[in-house]
Amino acid sequence: MQLNGIFILAELPAEIAEQVRSINERYDPKLARYKPPHITLTGSSGAGPIPPSVSVEEMQEKLEPITRETAPITVSFQKPQRFMQTDIIVLPIDPHGPLRFLHDKIVTSGLPFTRARYTFSPHTTLSLYQSLDADSTNELLKTRIPEPFVIGAIQLYHTRDPQPSRKLLELLLTGGSKKD
Repeated sequence: MQLNGIFILAELPAEIAEQVRSINERYDPKLARYKPPHITLTGSSGAGPIPPSVSVEEMQEKLEPITRETAPITVSFQKPQRFMQTDIIVLPIDPHGPLRFLHDKIVTSGLPFTRARYTFSPHTTLSLYQSLDADSTNELLKTRIPEPFVIGAIQLYHTRDPQPSRKLLELLLTGGSKKD
């Protein structure tokens, strides 16, 4: 299935991204080239991709008020699991609290989203394209990245498989910042 749509992501901070990229390179080199390591906020769960016909200006207009009122969010990965009855291995994140609030605000922003295949399930993907043997799957399911980290921005990427994704927009989460 070819995909052509805009995903909303939260790229991982450098030190966490390096750990995830190393895992991606070992278990799924194609994924390592696909996008920077990230948390998927919309596109695969909770809300499908934004149609590529939506302009960057419209996305910015609808999302900037949300990112201005949203403070950076501290999250932690849970233990790896298979994503929704697939062979995809992900590091899930608790789908409640500030991350859920951000997701819900994005989904009700007035932007059009295609239909989601799955319920909201924020995650970082460890293996997507590779068919892993049982030993590799077991090794990957033992992966742990327990350190909490901060999400300080969202990014919008146009995903058009099989071509690499292209970043269209980045918006900082600035809510809670002191105003001068």
